[in-house]
Amino acid sequence: MNRRVHAMTVDVEEHFQVSAFEGYVRRDQWEQQPSRVVNNTRRLLDLFDTLKLHGTFFVLGWVAERQPSLVREIADRGHEIGCHGYSHRLIYDQRRDEFRDELLRAKTLLEDQSGQRVVGHRAASFSIGRRNLWALDELVDAGFEYDSSLFPVRHDRYGVPGAPRSIYRLTTPHGGSLIEVPPSTVALGRWTLPVAGGGYLRLYPQAITDWAIRRIAGEQCAAVVYVHPWEVDPEQPRVSGLPVLRRFRHYVNIDTTERKLQNLAGRHRFGSMRDLISMSGPLPAVSLH
Repeated sequence: MNRRVHAMTVDVEEHFQVSAFEGYVRRDQWEQQPSRVVNNTRRLLDLFDTLKLHGTFFVLGWVAERQPSLVREIADRGHEIGCHGYSHRLIYDQRRDEFRDELLRAKTLLEDQSGQRVVGHRAASFSIGRRNLWALDELVDAGFEYDSSLFPVRHDRYGVPGAPRSIYRLTTPHGGSLIEVPPSTVALGRWTLPVAGGGYLRLYPQAITDWAIRRIAGEQCAAVVYVHPWEVDPEQPRVSGLPVLRRFRHYVNIDTTERKLQNLAGRHRFGSMRDLISMSGPLPAVSLH
């Protein structure tokens, strides 16, 4: 087993709240959808108990408001609570004041429910990029100490191409300081490929993900694995009418996630984002603006 500590993270949201379903499951229909987030999150919690693994759960405020006992349970079972925003709206589609209000609403909920100080943030669909770096200053002003939203890849929905691939200390546009822990990538020549989370974890064969994490560790870096509770739920209701690409992104290999997590935990050492940061030592300073 590789002894470097990598981060295991969970973005806690309902199966119908993903960005791929925008326009197909309306927000005003969310309350009428069957809720599966509690059972699916407990399935991950039970798996992590078996694996003796403690990670970071970035919880959506909308979920926390409706399932406060779930947030308490995650914290009571030894995991770090992070913030996934409130409404799962893409940040670059929000006004700055809207984002600020939702951020503070979610942070207050999560701290009250968990009894933890919430210092970590991950944007819905990694939706902080060069066009809305102002969001980083809002995170600093709200008391966050780290973020995990700047994906150093090219993608149709997110990405900050050219940003560092490993953990760094980010100087925000107004001079604030924030630790950035980017989702994992591997560099192959001119290409930077996303790995080890979400659809990439489900799409790639197990051997590819394992190789990628070993390669990242060989660069003296730590990997960040991310998963959603709905990704261990092959029986979730299917949304009809989705375009082929959206359907593929959400449902591909959804029955393999739990097994892949078990196998990864058998080969690598995982902890929370807080663990990863505490073991990282001095961080390079970076400004992206």
